[in-house]
Amino acid sequence: MNTAQNIVVVGVQWGDEGKGKVVDALAEHFDIVARYQGGANAGHTVVVNGKKFVFQLLPSGILRLDKIAVIGNGVVVDLESLVAELDALAKAGIEAEGRLRVSDRAHLILPYHRSHEAAAELARGVAKIGTTAKGIGPSYEDKAGRRGLRTADLVDRERFREKCLTVFEEKNRLASALFPGSVISKDVMTERCLELAPRVLPCLADTSAFLNSEMDKGKRVLFEGAQGTLLDIDFGTYPYVTSSSAAAGGASTGTGVGPTRIGAVVGVSKAYATRVGSGPFPTEASGSDGEKLRERGGEYGAVTGRPRRCGWFDVPAARYSTRVNDLKALIITKLDILDQLAEIPVGVEYVYEGRRLEGFPAEIEILEGLRVHYKSLPGWQQSTFGLCEFAELPSRAKDYLRFISDEVGVEIAMISTGPDRDQTIWVEECRAASLLTAG
Repeated sequence: MNTAQNIVVVGVQWGDEGKGKVVDALAEHFDIVARYQGGANAGHTVVVNGKKFVFQLLPSGILRLDKIAVIGNGVVVDLESLVAELDALAKAGIEAEGRLRVSDRAHLILPYHRSHEAAAELARGVAKIGTTAKGIGPSYEDKAGRRGLRTADLVDRERFREKCLTVFEEKNRLASALFPGSVISKDVMTERCLELAPRVLPCLADTSAFLNSEMDKGKRVLFEGAQGTLLDIDFGTYPYVTSSSAAAGGASTGTGVGPTRIGAVVGVSKAYATRVGSGPFPTEASGSDGEKLRERGGEYGAVTGRPRRCGWFDVPAARYSTRVNDLKALIITKLDILDQLAEIPVGVEYVYEGRRLEGFPAEIEILEGLRVHYKSLPGWQQSTFGLCEFAELPSRAKDYLRFISDEVGVEIAMISTGPDRDQTIWVEECRAASLLTAG
């Protein structure tokens, strides 16, 4: 058994790094793509021959008709979103249901999760976290509190109704006390879940058993995370984080595949940085610089449409993500967005109260109060859009990439120069690149 052929793809920053396109591009070299955490708040965008697809729950590899897609037990599943995605693919002429496996241990997102999250965010006022109000956090809360409902519960309709009744009574008591007006009708919600269940039930499986069995046969698995390392529940900028393990460790707990069966982790990072929602962002660009990056990069949420905060590449944060995930290679996306800049700042050092910081601080107050030292690199002011060969890149673009690689301490294996699947550069000189294309 060759464990090196199984790879995890993680976000290096605060999500939105372009993992959807990257996973779609890499999926050509794998047999199975398995999503291991998150919910329908993650928008993974893939463009194939000019046609745009936005996935919230389905692994991005589903577009390749010879691949199997797996939604692992670490994902929280919104039945409405999942069925809508399947319908959208079918309308585009892509049949997914025969190639999709959904863990029978995955927890469900239910309407009261969404309404309660929206009410809780509103109640926080200026201290709001900036969630998408898709119900992800409350679903994970119920999972940890041992009161959640899982996809397996849909198999027996009467038993599902009984479980719903017990949960709803508790939820509506809580809602009436804390969030007036957010009470959900248990009958309407239960019947809607059971109406959607037949679309999902044929896909249910013990996906841990499936993945391990396929690995035993020599099949290659690409593990896909949502969000990014700096939004990880343990290692992110807490409390301004997601509610699951977005870092590479989540691939094991979120799929039931032992860590020794995973060979390497690859990190995806934009050539600059973005963040959605509240929370610290050390290298955020203020004023017109941030606005220009946002407009040129189309930095608006794929699911919510929210404008993203934009800034410069953050070396200390990338080093931190490298350590947490043990990254073997970097994939840099949206290089072309920097094409017009005469100079490009890169954050290289954190300073707090006059002292240089080592690492990435846990205290949110330090992250919000630190200063960043920048290294300004000359821009190339030539178009890199759509280039597919490293040799075609302007020399200063190569210098920029080498600087990032040297500062972070990780080789760059791939560069994205546009949204389409084929607008990709493989860096043949990268020793780790063979991990991604072997097989």
